Amino acid sequence: MAMAALRREGRRFAPLLSPRPIAAARSSLLPEEEVPFGARSISTQVVRNRMKSVKNIQKITKAMKMVAASKLRAIQTRAENSRGLWQPFVALLGDTPSIDVKKNVIVTVSSDKGLCGGINSTSVRVSKGLHKLNSGPEKKPKYVVVGEKAKVQLIRDSRKDIHLTITELPKIPLNYTQVSVLADDIIKNVEFDALKIVFNKFHSVVSFIPTVATVLSPEVVEREVESGSGKLGELDSYEIEGSSTRGETLQNLAEFQFSCVLFNAVLENSCSEMGARMSAMDSSSRNAGEVLDRLTLTYNRTRQASITTELIEIISGASALEG
Repeated sequence: MAMAALRREGRRFAPLLSPRPIAAARSSLLPEEEVPFGARSISTQVVRNRMKSVKNIQKITKAMKMVAASKLRAIQTRAENSRGLWQPFVALLGDTPSIDVKKNVIVTVSSDKGLCGGINSTSVRVSKGLHKLNSGPEKKPKYVVVGEKAKVQLIRDSRKDIHLTITELPKIPLNYTQVSVLADDIIKNVEFDALKIVFNKFHSVVSFIPTVATVLSPEVVEREVESGSGKLGELDSYEIEGSSTRGETLQNLAEFQFSCVLFNAVLENSCSEMGARMSAMDSSSRNAGEVLDRLTLTYNRTRQASITTELIEIISGASALEG
């Protein structure tokens, strides 16, 4: 009775047999030309290993998303509070990115780590645009690079224009004291008429705004005030009191303004970095889930094809013995 049933099943599956068995069940993981003649299908062990790798990657991306979210909440409040430090300087000294001076120094703020979307490429692109815009026969803009990623991109074609690089900022306690020390080092080691700080201003988790803040040297500020060009803010409406001269006061204002702007720029860029990393890791997790679904389908098809092949071989062998 059982042998008769096997013979019936053998006759039913007979049309499925071909000189190249299971050719239609090959996995999409291997191209047609890479599968040797007579191969049944890709090994289920290979698919299982691939599924395990994708699951591990998905766990890592989900963990990185959670870490970025926790860091973002901590930095966002500090970044919003730091905006009140430099905004009064805009009213007092103005913000004139289009001012024509000879010595321009472009301070590019970026991150030390990747996997955060295009925030670093955006900063570098804006910096290169400013460099090209302010270049001329008597103008040689210089770069001050904050962050490893911008350094790696700018060093390819602008190595001679990089005057100073600062990296590994996240590894130190990021507070105003630390940033003011860095700002003081930049001012002491770089000759400038205008400092143009390029950073990404945090707008939301999924968006950021490339921003350029300008800090003028005391000499340029005094020259603009005397010329009465109207490009500055309300500085001319104030009187300077005390024993300090006008030049000393402008020097102190320039140093304090640059440290405040740089502090806000670093925090804003860190917020943008964490938001971009959250979005990137969320997309990576979803993509890993889609790849895992396709691999699961391939694994099930491959396993079913293997079972069907073995069943066909058993039935064919039984039919041959009976016949």
